[in-house]
Amino acid sequence: MAARKTAEIVTAEIVTADAGLLDPGIRGRRMRRLSGLAWASLSVLIFSGWFVVTRFSVTRDLSAWDVAMLRFGIGAVLLSPVLLAGRNRLPGRAWREGLLFMLLWGAPFVLLIAFGLQRTSAARAAAIAPTLMPVWAGILGAVLLRQRQGMIRWGGYAAILAGLCWLIVAGPNGAALDPAGLTALVAAAALWAIYTLLFRRSTLTPLQSAALICFWSAALLLPIYLLFGLSRLSLAAPGEIAIQVVYQGVLMGGVSIVAFNRAIAALGPAAASAVIALVPAMASVLAYPVLGETPTWSDALATAVIVAGVLLASRSSSTAQRGAA
Repeated sequence: MAARKTAEIVTAEIVTADAGLLDPGIRGRRMRRLSGLAWASLSVLIFSGWFVVTRFSVTRDLSAWDVAMLRFGIGAVLLSPVLLAGRNRLPGRAWREGLLFMLLWGAPFVLLIAFGLQRTSAARAAAIAPTLMPVWAGILGAVLLRQRQGMIRWGGYAAILAGLCWLIVAGPNGAALDPAGLTALVAAAALWAIYTLLFRRSTLTPLQSAALICFWSAALLLPIYLLFGLSRLSLAAPGEIAIQVVYQGVLMGGVSIVAFNRAIAALGPAAASAVIALVPAMASVLAYPVLGETPTWSDALATAVIVAGVLLASRSSSTAQRGAA
C-alpha cells in the first residue's frame, strides 16, 4: 500500500509539472524572460565595446562633441522612418515624452560619459557608470515608487558600492580618481537609472523611444556643434571616423537603445539594469588588446566583488518577479 501510494504521489507530481510546462501563461513568461536576457546580453556586448571605442577616440583626435554628434545624428537619420510614417505618426504627448527621455539617456548622458572617459581608463569608467545605475534604480524605486527590494538585493547593492569604493580609492596606477570625472560618471548613472524607471511605464515602443532620443539629441547638439565650431573630424583618420560612424551611429545610436528598451520591457528596470552592470568585466577584457590597459590584481578583485553584487541584485529581482507572477 505504501509503495502504491508513493507511486500515485509521484505520478500526480509529474502530471502537475507537465501541466505547468503546457500552460501557455507559464511558457509565455519563460519565453519573455529568455527574450529579455537575450536583449540584455546584446546590450552588454555593445555597451562594453562602446567604452573602449569612445575612449580610444576622445583621448586622441576626436572630441566628446564629435562622438555625441556621430551617435545621434546618424541614429536620427536611420530611425527617421519610425517618426515620419503616415498612419503611425506619433502624437504630441509622445514627442514630449521623447524629449524627457533624451535629457535622461540622450546627449547629456553621452557627454557626461565621454567627459569621464577622458579622465580615467575605459575599464574603470565602465565599472562606475553601469554598475551604479542599478543601485540608483533600486534606491529611487524604493523611495519614490515604494518598491520592496529585499535583503538579498540590498546586499547586492552594498557589494557593488564596496567594489566601486575599492576601485576609486586605488585609482589609476595608485592615484586618486579625478573628482570631476567621477562626478560626471555618477551623474550619468543617475540619469540612466531614472530613464529605466520611467520607460517601464511609458506607452512608447523601444523603437519609438530610440528614434525620439536620437532626434531630440541631434536637434539639441547640431546648432551648438556648428555655431561654436566644435568639430575635430578633419583631424582624425578616415578609418577611425568609419569605425565611430558604425559604432556610435548604428550600434549605439540605434541597436543598443532598442535592445536595452526591450530588456526593460521584458525583465523590468531592476533586473535589466542589474544585467547591464556586468559591462565592466567585458570592458576590461576588450580594453586590454585595444587600448593596452592592463588590469591590476586590485582592479580584478574589485570587479569580482562588483559582479558578485550584480548577481545578487539580479537573482533577487528574478525571484521577486516570479512571486509577483
